Amino acid sequence: MKVSVAILAVAGGAEAFWRMECRGTLAVGRIDPLLNYGEPAAHVHSIHGSSGFSDKAGFEDLVGADCTSCAVTQDMSAYWTPSLYFQHANGSFELVPQVGGLLSYYFLFKDAANPNSGIKAFPPGFGMLAGDAARRNYTIAGSNVKDVDPEKSAWASLGQTSQADLTQRAIGFNCLNYNKPPEGTLYRHYMPDKDYLDANCADGIRAEIMFPSCWNGKDLDSDDHRSHMAYPDLVMNGNCPKGFETKLPGLMYETIWATNAFVGKPGQFVFSNGDVQGFGYHADFMNGWDEDFLQQAVETCTNDSGKIQDCPIFNIQSEDVQRKCTFEKSDSLVKLFQGPLNEKVTGVVGDSLPGNVPIAYGPEPANGHKTASHTTLVEVPTATYSQGATVTNGDYKPGGIFKAAKVATSAAGSAVDSIVSTTTLVSIAKPSSVVPSSTTEASSVITEAPSVVAEEDGEFTAIRTEYITNGNVVSMVVIKEALEYVTVTTTTVTAVQTVQARQYSQHLHRHKVRHAANHRA
Repeated sequence: MKVSVAILAVAGGAEAFWRMECRGTLAVGRIDPLLNYGEPAAHVHSIHGSSGFSDKAGFEDLVGADCTSCAVTQDMSAYWTPSLYFQHANGSFELVPQVGGLLSYYFLFKDAANPNSGIKAFPPGFGMLAGDAARRNYTIAGSNVKDVDPEKSAWASLGQTSQADLTQRAIGFNCLNYNKPPEGTLYRHYMPDKDYLDANCADGIRAEIMFPSCWNGKDLDSDDHRSHMAYPDLVMNGNCPKGFETKLPGLMYETIWATNAFVGKPGQFVFSNGDVQGFGYHADFMNGWDEDFLQQAVETCTNDSGKIQDCPIFNIQSEDVQRKCTFEKSDSLVKLFQGPLNEKVTGVVGDSLPGNVPIAYGPEPANGHKTASHTTLVEVPTATYSQGATVTNGDYKPGGIFKAAKVATSAAGSAVDSIVSTTTLVSIAKPSSVVPSSTTEASSVITEAPSVVAEEDGEFTAIRTEYITNGNVVSMVVIKEALEYVTVTTTTVTAVQTVQARQYSQHLHRHKVRHAANHRA
């Protein structure tokens, strides 16, 4: 009996991806055409992508623009997130420098419940929002808020796959220290306080957010910009819920903030929406791809390196050209900035956040511009510095470098016939210099392009075993990576009872994939 190709594809995490580099920042400003069409946005955003972006931007404005601040010229989409500020002890706020622009990952994870259904390109006019700017707490069903995440294979049995739960787990704050092994993606779901950042995050913080990728197949947007979309049951991949069976590319944003520029200075970090703990971190996306071209990219750009340079149909522009792209001088933008937005948003901006956004603490949701009635931080999971992968050196570069360490292999257990290795999405950027405090503009410090490091002797790293449940059959998946290939060994056993575990596939591979399957009755 052979394991289906579909099951192996899901098990091995062999789906491709690419990493859209947006090294240029169009602007930092209160603009959000999804939530605040034609008027100043509630809070400041850092904006990347098409120069056709504005307070009234639509699909035609984006695709008809002159330039994009991203690397692939065919991508005229718009990407934006809240900006990060530092509140000094004297009450003044200062924009934290942004390092390296924004990276948007395009994951080609298929619906695990129906892997033959494929992935559909974003249609014209499509937009969506991830996260909730008003959230100020962390509540996962059936768990103590202080506990770190259980293994993804246990989420379903614990009743932790509601959209509310998955939305909270789609946010991550990765503590950067290039002298330590990197933390895993979406590991910590809250922004550490300044004492922790100063002591542990020597190279800043990387804010991460995963968008839902399961679509209802009909609505280009929705009133709340969320309800036409849903997360698969493992956030990044897994099974799409009923009614959302159309799978779209899975987007994930990474933005690095130079919190290390404020080490030793008294104060606190706060996002532009008045959030000090990151529970209200969010992001927006407006599609600017030609639908046919993006569909071709989905089907063609399947190199598992993640490099846009490995896709032959992409036209790639230099980082210098990306940084030169700026907003077009539309009448609405001119009126917006000359009128109600005559405010400072970079450098030291004054004694309040732009837009007079108050800092709002939980556990209640933030309530517009009302002053918070208390200043109590809510409890957070116990998430100390924890490596997401074992690495051999500290040569981290932007955008998803994977490195497997060499450790001694050991005898396999009775249920499987090999010890395995895999790597974890780390995506750490190392700035070439420290960005000083009190800058007037966000930083654009860039490092060289990623490269793959292979071990010369071919030894493996034992990491973990993964599982897939299909009806009453549980598949045990073992992944082995060495030099030029990845071997996926799958052992299938008949379950005694229904098991609700779901496989958490390896995020990314940087080598060729080979599959092998063994079975047990």
